[in-house]
Amino acid sequence: MVVVGKRVRRVESVDRVRGVGSFADDLSYAGMLHAAIVRSPVARGKIEQIDTKSIANMRGVEGVFTFRDIPGRNAVPIILDDQPCLAEKHVNYVGEPVAIVVAVERRVARAAAREIGVKIKPLPPVLDFLEARNHPRVRLFGKNNVFKHLRIRRGDTESAFSSCDVIVETEYRTPYQEHAYIEPVAMIAIPHPDGIIEIRGSMQCPFYVRNAVTTVLGLPESKVWVVQTATGGAFGGKEDVPSLLACQAALPAWKLKRPVKLVYDRTEDMISTSKRHPSWVHYKSGATEDGVLRAIEVEYVIDGGAYSTLSPPVLYRGTVHAAGPYRCENVKVDSYVVATNKVPTGAFRGFGSPQILFAAESQMDELANKLRLDPVEFRRKNLLRSGDFTITGQKLHRSVGLEETLERVLETSKWTPRLKKAEGIGYGFSTILYGVGLGAAGKHLARTGARVAVHADGSVAFSVGTTELGQGMTTVLSQMVADELGVPMESVGMIAPDTSRVPDSGPTVASRATTMSGNALRDACAKIRRVLLDEASRLLHCPVSRLSLLDGAVVATTSGERTSLPLEDVIRSCAANRLPLSAEGWHVSPPTSWNEETGKGDAYVTYAWATNLAKVKVDRETGEVTVLKVWAAHDVGKAINPLLAEGQIEGGVLQGLGFALMEHMSTDEKGVVLNPEFSTYIIPTAADSPEVTSLLVEHPYPDGPYGAKGFGEQPLMGIAPAIANAVSDAVGVRIRELPITPEKVWRAMRAASGRDE
Repeated sequence: MVVVGKRVRRVESVDRVRGVGSFADDLSYAGMLHAAIVRSPVARGKIEQIDTKSIANMRGVEGVFTFRDIPGRNAVPIILDDQPCLAEKHVNYVGEPVAIVVAVERRVARAAAREIGVKIKPLPPVLDFLEARNHPRVRLFGKNNVFKHLRIRRGDTESAFSSCDVIVETEYRTPYQEHAYIEPVAMIAIPHPDGIIEIRGSMQCPFYVRNAVTTVLGLPESKVWVVQTATGGAFGGKEDVPSLLACQAALPAWKLKRPVKLVYDRTEDMISTSKRHPSWVHYKSGATEDGVLRAIEVEYVIDGGAYSTLSPPVLYRGTVHAAGPYRCENVKVDSYVVATNKVPTGAFRGFGSPQILFAAESQMDELANKLRLDPVEFRRKNLLRSGDFTITGQKLHRSVGLEETLERVLETSKWTPRLKKAEGIGYGFSTILYGVGLGAAGKHLARTGARVAVHADGSVAFSVGTTELGQGMTTVLSQMVADELGVPMESVGMIAPDTSRVPDSGPTVASRATTMSGNALRDACAKIRRVLLDEASRLLHCPVSRLSLLDGAVVATTSGERTSLPLEDVIRSCAANRLPLSAEGWHVSPPTSWNEETGKGDAYVTYAWATNLAKVKVDRETGEVTVLKVWAAHDVGKAINPLLAEGQIEGGVLQGLGFALMEHMSTDEKGVVLNPEFSTYIIPTAADSPEVTSLLVEHPYPDGPYGAKGFGEQPLMGIAPAIANAVSDAVGVRIRELPITPEKVWRAMRAASGRDE
């Protein structure tokens, strides 16, 4: 039975519902200690003293560790390597780790961490990222507090604007967004007598963690084993942060030669781990009266926080996506990620594109309104199609299904410009593109490995370095392996990612796991399949060209007749004859390119495309927005598992709804997070979920497994602008700052009607 393309239930679903399986905090080891972090109470300052006298006689405390105890280099390597494991002379954000306390019980470790006195001379913090850029007095990074500046230059925007009949120029803002994964970050470090240290925990990128621990402990890679435990969600938040956490557990474990567990509680997780970058966008666009988009100028600034972490590639993605999925011959983009005295920001689903697409798609509706065109007509005139060029000059020639996603939404929703609506009801569109994979900003990570082994009993085990985070990767990859080897899916299992046993598959980010690991697995399976078919050819006295693997058997077709041999018999024969039934496979992405001076190049190997339509109801008395229904059509290349793809869409819609309407992490004038708990940081629940119609469009990508493209990020990316456009359609006011709260809508309606507040 062919399972690729079928609606197969996630292999781990039943276990998760039944509570089977161990997450990091479920694990315990003999002699295990617990760690807690001593953190800075100020946003910026000079460390003068760390006083441990108050815990000198505290029962159960086994040690306190500072940067002076680090045997290697005090840096958590990611890109710029500017973030320390533990602060040395200065602190740069509230919550920055200063010391590690280890005790026999978690409650003792946390109590001791609270008692330790950290004397810090406060310095004036820089909290506003627009003020931080080129700040006249404070230097947090480099000469101008800018971690990275990127640009795109295409055509002549000045001349093009002079020929436009309509120009829209305005600003947009978006806030922090918390990942809100169900399992807080957690890590365990276990030292072994042979000098190996084993790290187990909740993470997206085991090889990132290995690199960090080897750096901080000064060990060779062969001495650090990293194993991913069952991981309760990530959304990008467990890409870079686990490296820091692992080092904080590994240091005392290495020094004390005992296992150490470190688990952040929810508040600690929320104040000290990465978030979606807050952004400010100045957007200017112009079109001619016939609805042709002629010019775009964008200034895009994001708040990187105290350290650069993953901000440079986040900025890259936002820059490349700045014009949305539209043809435009004249584009100027300048983007900046700026250092501030706040928690470092990092990866979050969409990776810099939701912020810029909120601005771009809001802008398209504003242009259409000024031109007196309906939003669909305007978009249809300007959509990228096969043969067109993106703003980086990349020619699109394969797997461009954007227009079909728009038509599918229109067909299914029955929307027309003349649709009759009740009072307070509005409809809003967004069309988006998403560069699949890491692109030219991460081409050094464009190689992926996998390993497959067929055992004598017919069962199959595979291993990859990419990780299961709840997105269904294990299921999708198992479907591919089952089809490639012609075995039942029930006989296929995935080995937990372990850096000592699996090839480096690169990070589980940027919607790359299906395409990269899938292709590597197919390569490994092809090598095993050749061995199986050669042996079957010998047993059946039939040419390999007439053999196929299907439903657990080798099928021979000769003279129109079919005979079969159980695959188990072939496997046993291979084992008896010492024939290898294990193999490694590799995949290297097609080349990408990027010129930082001009912003020209083939930025990504391919793009995914989507159209969203949101139907909302706005209460004119209170300004409250209720999302009633969302239609979401996505070009996925090929849906390996339509059931899971639809689940990705539904989850992305709800997460995007939170970004649009309610999620906002606030800090005070001292850089202290004011709402670090779910009673005050509001996220959507099932009660807020609208009806979602998921539509899968398949324009196969030739370099993807079975034609698949990455699919995980984009379901969230277009939801906020679709909702903003729907609110504008419902009540005639444009909200340009997320979240779209009732108060903002109410005030905008009052202002539009000329009433005093």
